[in-house]
Amino acid sequence: MYLKPKEHELKHIHAIYGDYLGVFDIETFEMINGDLPNRAKKFVQEWMTMYKNELIKMWDTQNVYHLPPLK
Repeated sequence: MYLKPKEHELKHIHAIYGDYLGVFDIETFEMINGDLPNRAKKFVQEWMTMYKNELIKMWDTQNVYHLPPLK
């Protein structure tokens, strides 16, 4: 997963799963673009729920660091 540059208005992440891509709103966890399979989409949303504050902080500061995966 990676963050896009700050010039975008909507805080979001990009999630890659094989050949699939999903763009997720950090505030709502909604997939706003992409074609991730439903199962992968749910995993991303669960992970985002756990790390919402960290994702927002990374977006705001553009200081990106590793977050643990789901277990």
